[in-house]
Parts: sequence; structure tokens; C-alpha cells
Amino acid sequence: MRHIPLLAVILVAYNIVAFFYSAWLNQVLWQITLMSGAVWRYTGNDLLLSLAVVLLYLELFKATKTSVASVLDHGLSLAIFIVFLLEFALVPEVGNSAFMIIMLISLLDVVAGFTITISTARRDFGIGGHAVS
Repeated sequence: MRHIPLLAVILVAYNIVAFFYSAWLNQVLWQITLMSGAVWRYTGNDLLLSLAVVLLYLELFKATKTSVASVLDHGLSLAIFIVFLLEFALVPEVGNSAFMIIMLISLLDVVAGFTITISTARRDFGIGGHAVS
């Protein structure tokens, strides 16, 4: 269970909301008048974007652990990104900027996950007590 990409949660949540509660995505959840006088409105889309950023942080933290299972985790993250990409291109309900940004967060998860894992593995791998550079 811990090897399931966390961004799959956002993918499922966004799809449920987009197909069954689409008005919620643009609904203002709260608004705050800033000291400048500008009104900051926080919508359902903003909430899902914020959650995606938090989950990206957790995914990057998971990528620092090297194990055989991390390869599976990265493969699943790549599969999740492909689902994001296909849905964005083919499903009208998710063809919007918020979904596209979450899709880019998913791409960043894939690229950063592989990069961090490779860097960590290179550092951890040593021959004769010396790390290989």
C-alpha cells in the first residue's frame, strides 16, 4: 500500500469531483480581503492543487529511500502520469488549467523521483569503502 503513488489520490479525487460535483471545482470555498485591498478567493480547484503540492513533497521524501520496491513506485508514478496525460487530452471534464498543473506536478514526481533515487543509489553504492562518483 505504501508503494502506491500518492498522486493517484488526487487523480481519483479530481475525477470524482469533475464527473459528479463539477460546480464545486470553481466554487469559492472562502475568501479573504488582503491588506492591499485585493480579495483572495480560494476555490475547489485551488484546494486540489494545494493537496497535490503537499503529496508531491511526500512523494519526493519517499524517493530518498533506495530499495527494490522504489523502482516499482517510480513505475507506478509514471503510469499515473500517463493516465493524467491521456485524460487531459481526451476527457472534456478535466480539460482545464488546474488539472494540467496537477498533471505537471505528476510529471515532476516522475522525473524527480528517478533523479533522486539514482543520485541516492550512486552515493550509497561504494567499492572498497569509497563512494562511486
